[in-house]
Amino acid sequence: MGAPQPSGLPTVDLDDLVVRITALRSNGGGRRIVGLTGPPGAGKSTVAAILAARMEDARIVPMDGFHLAQRVLDERGIADRKGAPHTFDAAGFVALLARLRTASEIVWAPRFDRELEEPVAGALEIDPGADLVIVEGNYLLLDDAPWHAVRGHLDLVVHLVVDPAVRVERLVARHVAHGRSAQAARRWVERSDEVNARIVESARHRADLLLAGDSWTVPD
Repeated sequence: MGAPQPSGLPTVDLDDLVVRITALRSNGGGRRIVGLTGPPGAGKSTVAAILAARMEDARIVPMDGFHLAQRVLDERGIADRKGAPHTFDAAGFVALLARLRTASEIVWAPRFDRELEEPVAGALEIDPGADLVIVEGNYLLLDDAPWHAVRGHLDLVVHLVVDPAVRVERLVARHVAHGRSAQAARRWVERSDEVNARIVESARHRADLLLAGDSWTVPD
């Protein structure tokens, strides 16, 4: 199965994306916030790390830090949909983006610990000198409340396009690495991750650019 075909949006490679972000930063106007979005397994965190390595004074803020705690998911009976839009503190994520836009002091952001399978508060430091923040996550482009407010805080949004078969195998391998059997991992991907992928893809027309590829690697 091939990668989804672009539909009217400009498609760039990593080098072109670096050039575009560099131009965005050079225009002045304070801190720039660039969003990387795409379905589960598209490589968002990898691309964010590559961009941060190539661009001085950049910081990464993953949306995954706003996962609701496992206890909350269990209490509400939604643990089997962990990763769906309603299993995040979307309003908290929007509030953080607003702070990142205007803050003149250190901002502390949460991150998601994949070993604990829990969010960890105050784990990421965004200092005032960081004039580029790369935000990565599934739901940056959704147009229903409260997610719809995210888009207004982002100067540029790039949607990652990856062969679905490659994505699925990455996701299965990720879940196996974190303790699921291969069979259980594939069931989870089909029941949860791919449902979320369809939600993400339904909003990709709101992006500015598409970034296509399967084999990004973070430089040493």
